[in-house]
Amino acid sequence: MPLREYATFFRQFRQRFETTGAIAPSSRFLASAMAHPLKQRAGDAPVRVLEIGPGTGAVTRTLVKHIREGDRFDLVELNEAFAEMLNARFDNEPAWKRVREQSEVHVVPIQEFAAEEPYDFVISGLPLNNFPTALVDEIFEAYFRLLKPGGVLSYFEYQFVRSIRTRIGKSEDRKRLTTIDSTMKSYTDRLRFRRDWIFVNLPPAWVQHLRADERSSADSAPTVGETHA
Repeated sequence: MPLREYATFFRQFRQRFETTGAIAPSSRFLASAMAHPLKQRAGDAPVRVLEIGPGTGAVTRTLVKHIREGDRFDLVELNEAFAEMLNARFDNEPAWKRVREQSEVHVVPIQEFAAEEPYDFVISGLPLNNFPTALVDEIFEAYFRLLKPGGVLSYFEYQFVRSIRTRIGKSEDRKRLTTIDSTMKSYTDRLRFRRDWIFVNLPPAWVQHLRADERSSADSAPTVGETHA
């Protein structure tokens, strides 16, 4: 990633930590894991792809390689500086320019984003551990509102962050993170089919992959599989 993009990332991290979340852009190993379901899609039918919280495009640069002719690629980014940088990359970088006409950056909270049709793949980089519990609930509702039945949600979280912070954090923060953990577990227990361990990232991360169920019932939850990177 060019130095100017790192500079933009760190500037936004200092100014807006609650929505930037990370201390460094995602590694290529994390990006590859986030893109894995899209890379492995079956058949030649066009798909709809939504990336939420792309930041400077650390994951996007992997996703654009797997956008085919006829696909639709939407990006929802609340940070205006990041959105401007993403549009510049679509305008100027060859791999991104290839899919420019199929892609659009939307500057809007994901809870307020309305799509013409649901998506086959939703890839999220939102720093959920930084948010109020009610907002996390709203975001997960948005994820599955925007996914087709059978569609895949992929998102990452830093390894063991919640478990550590619930032990050493302030009482109010411990309570908030415990509630977030319960919310996320209610989805992963039912819908997760894969978890990738990404150690080459700052900090190390998990990538969670969930498949939307038409009824969102515990009876239809798939078996969890785990891989290591």
